[in-house]
Amino acid sequence: MTSQDLADVGVIGMAVMGSNLARNLARNGYRVALYNRTTSKTDAVMEEHGHEGDFRPAVELEDFVASLERPRRIICMVKAGRGTDAVIDSLIPLLEEGDIVVDGGNAHFEDTRIREKRLREVGLHFVGAGISG
Repeated sequence: MTSQDLADVGVIGMAVMGSNLARNLARNGYRVALYNRTTSKTDAVMEEHGHEGDFRPAVELEDFVASLERPRRIICMVKAGRGTDAVIDSLIPLLEEGDIVVDGGNAHFEDTRIREKRLREVGLHFVGAGISG
């Protein structure tokens, strides 16, 4: 893949908040990788809004990560709590030192501190940036 083939940013979670954030990024000129554990949600976003920008949908998390330019910038828009931890657990072995994970869920600040420390220990950057609808 050339750098022109790679996405600028990735969004995980294609519910209302994640899909609309991805659409906004794409409409503003960013190449956006999309991933949702339930692929039908990603398919629906592409069917309804794929014409709005430069999207890179992925069926597998590995393909999503591979579609991102380095350092990877991933915005996680899943429900705070166990869902966020599950995504982080799945991402860690796929990422490289210097990659960035932004948690857009409204996590409790103590959970954010724990996640930031955990990712820092493996060379990753973590930002807790709760986004409210």
